[in-house]
Amino acid sequence: MTQPDPRSALIPDQSARVNVATYPTYLEAQRAVDYLSDQRFPVERTAIVGEGLKTIEQVTGRLDWGRAASLGFGQGLFIGLFIGLLFGLLGLGGGNLLYAVAYGMVLGAITGLIWGLIGYAVTGGRRDFTSVGGMRAERYVILADAEVAERARTLLGGLPSS
Repeated sequence: MTQPDPRSALIPDQSARVNVATYPTYLEAQRAVDYLSDQRFPVERTAIVGEGLKTIEQVTGRLDWGRAASLGFGQGLFIGLFIGLLFGLLGLGGGNLLYAVAYGMVLGAITGLIWGLIGYAVTGGRRDFTSVGGMRAERYVILADAEVAERARTLLGGLPSS
């Protein structure tokens, strides 16, 4: 049995709320709510809802053995840098910060390279590309509790144009 997301308790049911404004971009909706906050409006009684959601995956390039190895190497290098710094600053690197950082970077790069190649091998050629994914909405609606919706509309009528 799956457990409900604990964050869902923080988000009230939106069906009882009223549309007070619609914007084409998230930044514009965010600016509007920020303006409401500046006007001492109870912004905790509002929500920004993206409607018409699309998942977008931008393909960034081909993936082959060399690229898989280099991506793994680079990721491992930075993880190793972080761990080496952490160990060095905590005094777990034999008292030599530079040694701990260098050792972490070398081990991280080698481990990352190996995992990059293993990960590519496991896909069996089913995903020979790299990509960046995200979500985008067609519009962003500001909803407010019914009791304060009219005040929100009135205040947003005075929102200066950008």
